[in-house]
Amino acid sequence: MFIPHNETKLQDLGGGVTRRILAHNGKMMAVEVNFQEGAVGAMHNHPHEQLTYVLSGEFEFTIGDETRRVTAGDTLYKEPHIMHGCVCIKAGTLLDTFTPMREDFLK
Repeated sequence: MFIPHNETKLQDLGGGVTRRILAHNGKMMAVEVNFQEGAVGAMHNHPHEQLTYVLSGEFEFTIGDETRRVTAGDTLYKEPHIMHGCVCIKAGTLLDTFTPMREDFLK
């Protein structure tokens, strides 16, 4: 399967955050998330495993009880149901991979 970037839809989530679903099947999903400086990814949890790769920018991430600053090249793992969220320190882009895929993102 090939998914050209220009054939994907950019979704404005508000508050300086946009999301683009890149590819998915029943078992996994890749999502590009763009943050403007100061934008917040509110604390939340979900039943999916999630890997986040920082493509650009600088973020302060909280996963469970731990908070760290991350930059381009850093990777984060979030186990199912763990609370997590972030604040964007310098505008940037994250690549999120979920398993199973986030069906709620497709509605």
